[in-house]
Amino acid sequence: MHANDVTLLKHTNIFSTTMGCVFRHGCLRNEKLLIASVSKKDFEGFKNLYHRFLQVKGPSVEWIKIKRPPEDSIQPYDKISARGLPDSMANSLNKLVVVKLNGGLGTSMGCKGPKSLISVRNENTFLDLTVQQIEHLNKTYNTDVPLVLMNSFNTDEDTKKILQKYTHHRVKIHTFNQSRYPRINKESLLPVATNLSMTGQNTEGWYPPGHGDIYASFYNSGLLDQLIAQGKEYIFVSNIDNLGATVDLHILHHLVSQPNGKRCEFIMEVTDKTRADVKGGTLIQYEGKLRLLEIAQVPKAHVDEFKSVSKFKIFNTNNLWISLAAIKRLQEQKAMDMEIIVNSKTLDGGQNVIQLETAVGAAIKSFDNALGINVPRSRFLPVKTTSDLLLVMSNLYSLEAGSLTMSPKREFPTTPHVKLGSSFTKVQEYLTRFESIPDMLELDHLTVSGDVTFGKNVSLKGTVIIIANHGDRIDIPAGSMLENKIVSGNLRILDH
Repeated sequence: MHANDVTLLKHTNIFSTTMGCVFRHGCLRNEKLLIASVSKKDFEGFKNLYHRFLQVKGPSVEWIKIKRPPEDSIQPYDKISARGLPDSMANSLNKLVVVKLNGGLGTSMGCKGPKSLISVRNENTFLDLTVQQIEHLNKTYNTDVPLVLMNSFNTDEDTKKILQKYTHHRVKIHTFNQSRYPRINKESLLPVATNLSMTGQNTEGWYPPGHGDIYASFYNSGLLDQLIAQGKEYIFVSNIDNLGATVDLHILHHLVSQPNGKRCEFIMEVTDKTRADVKGGTLIQYEGKLRLLEIAQVPKAHVDEFKSVSKFKIFNTNNLWISLAAIKRLQEQKAMDMEIIVNSKTLDGGQNVIQLETAVGAAIKSFDNALGINVPRSRFLPVKTTSDLLLVMSNLYSLEAGSLTMSPKREFPTTPHVKLGSSFTKVQEYLTRFESIPDMLELDHLTVSGDVTFGKNVSLKGTVIIIANHGDRIDIPAGSMLENKIVSGNLRILDH
């Protein structure tokens, strides 16, 4: 037996024994916890992922084998939309399920609980806007498009509490939980958790394993079969914080009508890269299949080439349209193939751990006749930071039936580049620094650093840079109009 195989076998055996102890300990403490929180299928899923992780040697792609995707494998959106829509759009909509990835917390923006419950526009949360969009579709077309939320153990309880407010909306809402996997000690490669509890020392012992877990968790929950039995054929999957990811009728029609007699099982929406998107995953042709290439898979010598906007012109928006029947087939055949993402973390106590994760888009190569559609940039409007939040709260966008559209008064279709400093990172502090959101219709670039506040009815145009040095404070007076200005130093407007 090869030395590597001995190491693999040893680690797998030690790991399985240790996890067995964790499970038995959990069972003695609280049998219900074992059944409810970490199912046998979760354990099996993790064991498979861990086993693959130990076997992987070297990069998952050979750079020399990478080819540009064939012309017809990435269709321009204009070509798709030029086909028009049929009168019977309701038939297609009744085959659709909207799935939102709802496993993330709002900690990066200084909020507790699910990110989907942060207010983003007129007191509406991400979840409110999603429900409004789907309800509008159902009322307009007299259809029954359901909403499915993939929660994590971090977001499930708080999300379920809030769902009661939507009971009288015309949207059926289902939830299922993604898996709960143990974090691994980076040195020993053994689980950090000592039992199944989520309290005390074990609080940081568990993690949700990335959105690639959607396929197994959806299937294991029984909801996949339930929706197929109701006549549903496709899911539209997107991140709940991407406010541009609304149901697009042209893409749905293209998927359902299946031109050229080829049954397409997977569509990935991609859009043109800008300098801000150089790290985004891109589509390539690899060993005869369309494949998602992430920066983590790129050999170090080729990272600059990967970031090149001229060579890799598009990136994945994570808006995906997928056949339910194909997910069921691939799960039952154990044929879902996704690369492992090794995510390194340092716990609060200083312990170095790794999380084994997968990405939902990486499964594209497992599906038949997969296709990319190059969509307008407006389909990608993620809110990851308060800088993004400022854009979507401003007059750059109008809100109608839960959907944000760029104001026709803006001359350029691109969004301004906004960079708010560390004083704006947390939502609560960010909100106190704006008496009202500035007029940004003619803004190209905004950088704000240090202790800065904005009065009411401020207007920003062109390139505006505001820098308060350490110990200084800048108050932008109410009614100010800043156009192509650099403001620095100390500026206080005192009430008298």
